[in-house]
Amino acid sequence: MRPLVATVDLTALRHNYLLAKQCAPQRKAFAVVKANAYGHGAREAVTALQEIADGFAVACLEEAEEVRLSAPDARILLLEGCFEPAEYLRAAELGLDVAIQDQRQADWLLAADLPRPLNVWLKLDSGMHRLGFTLEDLRKCHARLKGQAPVGELNLISHFACADERGHVLTELQLERYSELLTLEFDNCSLANSAAVLTLPQAHMAWIRPGIMLYGATPFAELSAQELGLRPVMTLTGALIAVRDVPEGESVGYGASWVAQRASRIGTVSCGYADGYPRTAPSGTSVVIRGQRVPLAGRVSMDMLAVDLTDLPQAQLGDAVELWGAQLPIDKLAQACGTIGYELLTKVTGRVPRRYVG
Repeated sequence: MRPLVATVDLTALRHNYLLAKQCAPQRKAFAVVKANAYGHGAREAVTALQEIADGFAVACLEEAEEVRLSAPDARILLLEGCFEPAEYLRAAELGLDVAIQDQRQADWLLAADLPRPLNVWLKLDSGMHRLGFTLEDLRKCHARLKGQAPVGELNLISHFACADERGHVLTELQLERYSELLTLEFDNCSLANSAAVLTLPQAHMAWIRPGIMLYGATPFAELSAQELGLRPVMTLTGALIAVRDVPEGESVGYGASWVAQRASRIGTVSCGYADGYPRTAPSGTSVVIRGQRVPLAGRVSMDMLAVDLTDLPQAQLGDAVELWGAQLPIDKLAQACGTIGYELLTKVTGRVPRRYVG
């Protein structure tokens, strides 16, 4: 078997969920498990959390159906709502909560013949300008849906654009716009994503929605996951599958972009961009071998990457190589690649087997 595995620590996942709850005492929390639980495996994540989680949040009906298989009684929220009229019947059969983010979705809901009412979350576009009603249109939709047969709870939801940039002026503006609607009668309200859970208690409302923090990555550029008390959930581990000596002046990898400045010892690692490791990782990006960080040498290939072992002479063929995880935070790799941990985690492909512990 090719030596590459993503080890998922379910104990760390539970720890991170409980940390979110500690940040917002007396609030309930939807564990966000969209995108296959950010690449960690939705079925396994939901199973690990179902005894402690108040509910789960997903992007679409197909994801909700998978979560329902693992959590028959859990509250499940469709963050983007239904994409066509027929989905409302299936949502009712599954007992889902649904977001309503425009007039079209509201029309579909009111026209649906449902076996039971749905808990509805009216989505306010408070400043993200991605989905949701304006303030005035949400007030109108609230009046239109209140007390209607297809509607159970009538709730309010919105999403921050810049909560990960502490002190950003837009965050305060979004809070103000959201607060303008709290004079209306809502059963529940939700606003806080991971960044707001961790640093904006005024945004916690009745329900919080921890996402990336569940998986042990930080939403902040200036605060590490460790500083926040988060534990890494996924560790991606390959192995040295070749070791060779490269003379000074010789190049390594596609494009000959890395040239040995001294006689060097180069290792080849069983991981590449087809596995989800970022092709954009520059030379010098770290991996961990035998507890020591060593740098990438040259471009990442589809199935392999090269590392400079010159300063780690004890490294041997077959040694484990941590690409990210317990010894090397994924946020460090993301920063080197000019991206965020969210993207890297969700791009670990199906060719990489997951091993679940805890």
